[in-house]
Parts: sequence; structure tokens; C-alpha cells
Amino acid sequence: MKRLKISIVLVICLIFALLVGCGNSSTSSNSSNASNSTASKPAKQTITDATGAKVDVPTTINTIADGWPAHNEVLVMLGQGSKIVSTNSSDAPKTRPWLAVVNPQMKKATTALTNTDVNTEELLKTKPDIVFNSVVPQIANKVTQLGIPVVQLTFTDFNGLKDTFKLSGKILGADAEKKANNYIKYLDSKLTSIQAVTSKIPEGQKPKVLHITALNPLTIDGSNTIIDNWIKVAGGINAASSVSGNSKVVSMEQILQWNPDVIIFSSNTVTNPNDRATAIEKLSSDPTWSKVNAVKNKKMYVNPDGAFLWDRYGAEEALQIQWAAKTLYPDKFTNIDMAKETKSFYKTFLNYNLTDDETDRILKALPPAAK
Repeated sequence: MKRLKISIVLVICLIFALLVGCGNSSTSSNSSNASNSTASKPAKQTITDATGAKVDVPTTINTIADGWPAHNEVLVMLGQGSKIVSTNSSDAPKTRPWLAVVNPQMKKATTALTNTDVNTEELLKTKPDIVFNSVVPQIANKVTQLGIPVVQLTFTDFNGLKDTFKLSGKILGADAEKKANNYIKYLDSKLTSIQAVTSKIPEGQKPKVLHITALNPLTIDGSNTIIDNWIKVAGGINAASSVSGNSKVVSMEQILQWNPDVIIFSSNTVTNPNDRATAIEKLSSDPTWSKVNAVKNKKMYVNPDGAFLWDRYGAEEALQIQWAAKTLYPDKFTNIDMAKETKSFYKTFLNYNLTDDETDRILKALPPAAK
């Protein structure tokens, strides 16, 4: 009997030991799995920016500095607007008020960057995990010396725009990448539908379009620019195609020689929106300007302006091509309702519900109404 009791005790101890061992094994296994899960996400990824440089960027990004004005709107479209801690002085709320409306974080962000330089002391205070910028080597060098990864971006056409947005999404994570792809699908659908019409228009019937960004000095956008690309998509011919690049100063004699059929003024051609109509009206009574076909036939238009300039390098390029096509060919694009399209775009891509008045003001290149 005594031996039996001892045997029973030994069996119980053995069972207990096995159970504890299995439990520890399970815990160990779970810990190992958790460790492997954490380890499966690398701390950094290597990307290639627009300059061809290989840049190691963190896979977890909580704070962003963005020195390219157009790209701040792209960050908002990618769902990253709340992470902007520093930006370009050109994107300050007073300069780009609609951007601050759709992304209030802009009111808190510092302006440590300009188009040509960076205030490194101010930038460091905001502790950005990454810096995005257009291709400005002197800024990139200064930021790199601070130990902050800097990604330089640029493009001159819609293919380049799509590549830039895809790269931004890839850097900022799966959700941002999905939003970039959704935007590109939308853009591609609009490019396809517009070009299905404009591609059938004979070259000899297309209007010569001049895009003016300033009146004094006379400044235009030429070839090898996104402006040149959207003019062509919309069924126009860039009157300034013989000049290459953005914001090029030209003479009045050159404009007379080009003799554009249509003039589109960038919203910032005249700094004060209240003076814009008067400035454009003066061209009609000017003896030199009145020789230009666009002025004679009153084919002068002011480009809409929203979270970023529609006519330049932001996400609203998808709206720009629709507005430009309808402006040049109102009879061929009766299906485009710009107010409806603008509202839908802002809700879908900028997570903001425009009122009728706000939509109207954006289409007229006016700032938000004073409150």
C-alpha cells in the first residue's frame, strides 16, 4: 500500500511537471512568435528619389517636414496631413488658406523651409522623421548633415506625377500607398475620357494657349512642364512651347509674335484677388495687348485655386485637366460639372465637405470667406 501511495504521488508530480513544461513551451512559443512579428518589420527601407539617390527612410513615420509647397497637399491626400510639423513658407496659412481649411495642422506647422534654403535650427526643433523637398541640392545637403533623411521629388508630366505620388505612398505606409493608387485610378480615368475627345481634334483647329504667371515682369510657363502637359491633354497647343521651363520671363514682343488664342492667368498672377479683374480688364483697353487674339476675342480666364494651385504640381491637377478641357471646348464637354466634380474630389481625396459657397470661391480663385 505504501508503495502504491508513493507511485501515485510520483505520477501526479510527473503530470504536473509535464503541464508546466507545456505551458512554458507555449509561452515561449508565443513570445518567440511575437518577437518574430516585431522583427519582421524592418526599421528602415531604401528608396530611390528623383535625383537617383538611394535614401534610407524609416518605416514608421510620425512627423514630417515638407519643403515642396505642392507636396504638402499630396500628404493631405495620402492621409498624412496631421503629421506635418514643418513646411515651406509658401504654404503658410496666409498664403495657402484653403490648405489650412482642409488640414488645420498647417496652422501649427513651422515654416523652417523656403524654396532655396532651410533654417536648420528651427527644423531641428520640430524633430521630423523625414523631409520631403523639391530638387534643391543645398537644402538636401544641409538636412542630410543633420542626420535627417531627405527625399527630393520632381516631375514635369502626368507620368512623373503618378510616379511621385506612388513613391510618396510607398514611403508613408500601406494606407498611404492605397490612397495614392486610388487617386491615380481617378486621374487615369479623367485623362482617358478627356483625351478620347481631344485626340480627335485636328491640330489646325486647336487653340494656342498661353499660361501667364505674372504681368510685371511678363512671366509664362513653357514646354517640359506639367502646364504644357495639361494644355495638350485639354486639347490646346502651348503658345510658349519654344521656351522650356516654368516661370520664364518674356517680352511683350514675344507674346505678340505668339499671338495666343486663349490666355489662362494663374491665380497668383495678381497678388490681391480683389485687383485681379481690374488688372485683366486693363489689358483689353491697352493698345498693345488689344492686338492679341485672346484679348480681342475676350478669351481670358483665371485658373481656379484651392488647397494648392490647380494649374501647377499638386493633387488638384486631376481637376485642372477637366476645367481646362471644358474651358477650351465647352460644347464638347457639357457632361463636366466642375462644381459637382470639385465637391466630390474634396470629399473623396481631401476628406473635406465643401459648401456651395466654398466651391464657388475655389472655382473663382478666391480665398475662404472671412469669418
